[in-house]
Amino acid sequence: MTWTWLFAGPGHLVAVPGKSAVLLLLAGLVASFLFIRTSTRLIRAQVRWWPGNVAVGGVHLHHEFFGVLLLLGSGTTAFALGMSGPWTDLLAVLFGIGAGLVLDEFALLLHLRDDYWSREGQESIDAVIVSVGLVAVLAVGVLPVGVTAPDESAARWLSLALLAAVLALALVAALKGKPWLSMAGVLVPLLALVAALRLAAPTSPWARWFYQDRPEQLARGRTRAARWDARKERLLVLIGGAPSKSS
Repeated sequence: MTWTWLFAGPGHLVAVPGKSAVLLLLAGLVASFLFIRTSTRLIRAQVRWWPGNVAVGGVHLHHEFFGVLLLLGSGTTAFALGMSGPWTDLLAVLFGIGAGLVLDEFALLLHLRDDYWSREGQESIDAVIVSVGLVAVLAVGVLPVGVTAPDESAARWLSLALLAAVLALALVAALKGKPWLSMAGVLVPLLALVAALRLAAPTSPWARWFYQDRPEQLARGRTRAARWDARKERLLVLIGGAPSKSS
């Protein structure tokens, strides 16, 4: 096993053909999300020097509209023309920017209503975090748990056994209601182990299966879940702004 990719510099990451495009897509996604969140928070605060919402004919154009145009334009151009070199990098950045604009209003697409500043609207931040994590995994090109393909048969079977064990721990973590740690644990096995050993969330399948006759475990799970929800709420507010009081 090896986790040397964790310590590799940018030159190592872009050495594989096509890797630079994925890195640029990731950079465009993160940059556009940070920019548009900053913009909407300035608009919400009614800062005078910052431009307001874009409207045409009295219709408010959500930024997801521009994101969809960028996704369609850059994606179609890449497929149709088969560009390479700097043009591919440019299209990757544009695609990432479009993805960031769309994902920032993921909740609006999901619920089909303008809930940007509601608690439901915070689901957009969840979508961005998950998307950034998945694209980052593609960008570094890491295999699950850092397993490489050894030449010797015995070593190969050992690697497969360790991989199966880590995936099993990640599955237990997911069943315990810890999806973020489950996904991260595929790459960092220690996280999967910790999540699998900790108490399950009270609303998780694991709690329904194993905690119904163990009220003390269920009560401790509720207490820990409440603390986690409070921490997560503070993080989401820090990133995306506080939801409206009426939401």
